[in-house]
Amino acid sequence: MTPELTALALAALLQVLQFALMAVPTNIELPQGKTLSPRDRNRLGGDIQDQVSDRTARLIRAWENHFESLALFTIAVMVVSLADANTGFTAACAWTYLAARILYIPAYYFGLTPWRSLIWFVGFLSAPFMLIAALT
Repeated sequence: MTPELTALALAALLQVLQFALMAVPTNIELPQGKTLSPRDRNRLGGDIQDQVSDRTARLIRAWENHFESLALFTIAVMVVSLADANTGFTAACAWTYLAARILYIPAYYFGLTPWRSLIWFVGFLSAPFMLIAALT
């Protein structure tokens, strides 16, 4: 398996870990009727993030953010892999993405400003750099 595909597989597993990191405190903080419901806003009494602690809400947002960033990273890994454009640079970008996503969780949880945003940006840039490398 290429380093890029390995990083992608680990990033997907990180998504599973993030689910547990946000689901456990959410289920502890909210009544079972809310967490098992279809989560309609009117039934919940608003957004679920407004009903949990700030740190649990941050874990929810970090989890959602990972879904968003994982889409672009997956595209980048697939383009690099299918174009047989794997290089040391694309591997470094893939590992940088994964490291940034791992660091992003505690940075967001603890509200580390501006570090959370800088970590996010480093991870974000990894995917377009991979795409550009594949195109050249």
